[in-house]
Amino acid sequence: MTSTTVPGRATRRNASHDRRRVSSHGWKVRWSYIYLLPFMILVALFTIYPIIASIGYSFIKWDGLTAPDGFVGLQNFVQIATDHFFWLSVAHSLWYAAFVVPIQLFIALILALILNRPKFKFTSIYRSLFFLPAVMSPAILAVVFRLLISALGVDWLGDPDVVMWVIIVIGIWQTLGYNLVYFLAGLQTIPYELYEAAEVDGAGWLGRLRHITLPGLKNISVVILLMAILGSLNVFDLVMVLTGGGPYFASSVTNTYIYQLAFGNFYSGAGASSNVEQNVGLASAGSVFYGIMLLGLTLIQFVALARIRKKTAEQNQGAIG
Repeated sequence: MTSTTVPGRATRRNASHDRRRVSSHGWKVRWSYIYLLPFMILVALFTIYPIIASIGYSFIKWDGLTAPDGFVGLQNFVQIATDHFFWLSVAHSLWYAAFVVPIQLFIALILALILNRPKFKFTSIYRSLFFLPAVMSPAILAVVFRLLISALGVDWLGDPDVVMWVIIVIGIWQTLGYNLVYFLAGLQTIPYELYEAAEVDGAGWLGRLRHITLPGLKNISVVILLMAILGSLNVFDLVMVLTGGGPYFASSVTNTYIYQLAFGNFYSGAGASSNVEQNVGLASAGSVFYGIMLLGLTLIQFVALARIRKKTAEQNQGAIG
């Protein structure tokens, strides 16, 4: 006696199996949102809400302690845009980024090339040593450097002509490890067979660097560059603990300017002095204004990345064709 397959029963069995698969997938999706829920709550509380609240505060006059004095419209933004000290702090931030970023990236690239060599020994130790300052709190490093500079018997942090250079040097050293790791990650994506083939063809170190290494790092270098620029323009804790923006406003960057607007006890600059009262509304307007400037840089980042990817894709298609 032979068994026969009933088409209707098989169809129902397959349909039931499909429903179980769909139901199982649906629960997996739901559980993934549940796992993400604590993170989403924290982001909403400590990132999204402060941004929205800052935009709201920027239209009122408020000292942060008593009841708000009322809606002032765009008055806070006008006051920020016409404040000489705001633009001076922006200039200091740009100055810091203009020196820290190129010097730091150059040193990080050279170190990455050295540490990426297969014959170089104890690379893990050197990588850890260079990355160590990056994992330490900038505030702690600033305290340590204040003590070191004080122990040298010099007043570099009190000299308006020197203080910014001291901060730049410390900033280069403190964040060098991040870019070193990024460059090392980029170098390890380049196939080693390309270097071996180039050596067989007689290419020297400079030739391999020019025709293999630098083109291979092109995409990640753009990302590293733009991240370094944005990170440098957001410097705060290092400057705040080292100098508080002084002396005579000589090291005030935009974030320390906004902080001092929010909490008062403001500056006394050479040729001009002012004791600004605590004004959360004005500080919020400054932070929104500066945030819009950084948002512009971020948009430039997306445009630059899109163009590079498009150009790379066209070059690859041309090479295949």
